[in-house]
Amino acid sequence: MCGIIGYAGNRDIKKLLVESLKRLEYRGYDSVGIGIISDKLNVFKEVGDVSNFERKLPKLKGNIGIGHTRWATHGEVSKLNAHPQISCNNKIAVVHNGIVENFKELKEKLKGHKFESQTDTEVIAHLIEENYKGSLLEAVCLAIKKIKGSYSIVVISEDEPDKIVGARNESPLIIGLGDGENFLASDIPAFLKYTKRVVYLNDEEICLLKNDSIKIYDLNGNEKLKEETIINWDIKDAEKSGFPHYMLKEIHDQQDTIQRALIGRIFEIEREIKFEEIIESLLTNRYNNIHIIACGTSYYSGFVGKYLIENLTGIPVYVDLASEYRFYGIRDNSSLVIAISQSGETSDTLAALKEAKKSGCNTLVITNVIGSSATRIADGFILTQSGPEIGVAATKTFTSQIIVLFLLALKISFNLKNIGTQQLYEFILQLKELPRKARAALDQSATIREISKDFFKERSFLFIGRGINYPLALEGALKLKEISYIQAEGFAAGELKHGPFALLTKNFPVVVIVTKDISYDKILANIGEAKARGAKIIAIADQNDTDIEKYADIVIRYPSVSNMLACIPISIILQLLAYHIADLRNCSIDKPRNLAKSVTVE
Repeated sequence: MCGIIGYAGNRDIKKLLVESLKRLEYRGYDSVGIGIISDKLNVFKEVGDVSNFERKLPKLKGNIGIGHTRWATHGEVSKLNAHPQISCNNKIAVVHNGIVENFKELKEKLKGHKFESQTDTEVIAHLIEENYKGSLLEAVCLAIKKIKGSYSIVVISEDEPDKIVGARNESPLIIGLGDGENFLASDIPAFLKYTKRVVYLNDEEICLLKNDSIKIYDLNGNEKLKEETIINWDIKDAEKSGFPHYMLKEIHDQQDTIQRALIGRIFEIEREIKFEEIIESLLTNRYNNIHIIACGTSYYSGFVGKYLIENLTGIPVYVDLASEYRFYGIRDNSSLVIAISQSGETSDTLAALKEAKKSGCNTLVITNVIGSSATRIADGFILTQSGPEIGVAATKTFTSQIIVLFLLALKISFNLKNIGTQQLYEFILQLKELPRKARAALDQSATIREISKDFFKERSFLFIGRGINYPLALEGALKLKEISYIQAEGFAAGELKHGPFALLTKNFPVVVIVTKDISYDKILANIGEAKARGAKIIAIADQNDTDIEKYADIVIRYPSVSNMLACIPISIILQLLAYHIADLRNCSIDKPRNLAKSVTVE
């Protein structure tokens, strides 16, 4: 969750470290710090945000430095507990993401060491000092062999002022390759301004960086040769581009990101959907069932995928929270397991994916980040191609995940001969129209803001839907509570009478997702039941639905599209509703309290 940056080179090091940490703020944090080696090791730390920290920094020079934004796990939010953590002799500094599970045991064994903080990270610094015999690389290697748990660590030492050592295990760490400079970071946006050339570290690998070289080793000291990857994102993708918040910019990105998710995968003339060879191979197998595993918003996209895949293929689909599946999920080698993770680094999803692999299941990952841990664990992966998503609340990656799941559903259905070439062609034509439908939904933003002015002071909301709209209701509620701090719950509309009706009072806001499918009459009846109890109905309905005004107090229209693909413009409207309510409440939209973008610890 925390942000890490390391740099070896000749740029203005204070400016570079601070700018890089600002680009990692979306990961969530409560304190910040940097360590720079000039004539000696200098460490500066502060509680609060990076901008406040920057104002307090003195002039600094150096060619080697590390920085960190901390999200508290061990110990309270304080300067003492912020990173970097340093050794007893004040010569070694460490920044760390993850959890050292055996830190108490290690602490007891480090006789004669005085500890200043409550963190598990400080133990790493002291452990490296204990093992230091003139080689920082060897000392780090010996130290991490004694650590149990997940980690990505970056270390500098006053005694070796031209080196940075990094290591990872179940927590991301990426090398950025420059000309006369090199970087280490927990995520690509930290150094994307300076280079698009990256090398991904795998678990139990350790690297030695200088400004003009990198070397990578396993924990036994064997050097490893690694291929570099060129990132196709542009720095403007990770900037606000004139929008007041990253989230609003990323909501508006969706006309483009939907197109990106389709490029190279749908072919109108050939009337085909194509994936890379390994994916094609996985999808030709006949599966008794499909399991989708994910967390948070990715879980809800998987839930939408369940409706799409079952409708088109007839194959039973089970959607599991990764945190549950890893311990309780039923696995057999006749299953296809699809893991969904925006970052490809979500801790519970990775653990669940590994369990599926152990059980002999075929595994497929849908992610936004090439080279992420998930892409290296699974049998195959599909990229959503959304570009960097900075806002903590997922938006464009949610709709891109749904697009990929729909393409998978169509491909499997075609392979099973459930649909023919003509039906596939008709779906392809509908998919090609989606960017334009997204634009029409985005054009509702001003209307949605006006509507939000009547509701932004409310304390609770209900979101309801039927069929594929049920997971959309869950996601709409999640978006609202994430960024506005309003208590919001999503329900299958038929379940209102089984408990949620007790919540309804006069003018209680109920957001109802309405599509003209087989349950249309039922959802209208549900609206009537809610209104009879005094609720205020905000309906999200098809632009051609001429009856909905008779039932709802307020109607937000989405552009007409097939019932299976209406989930895309509806999702955009739900995102805009959450955004405008949160903005009117002056909430911290891009960095909601207590939340982080990438959940890389359990």
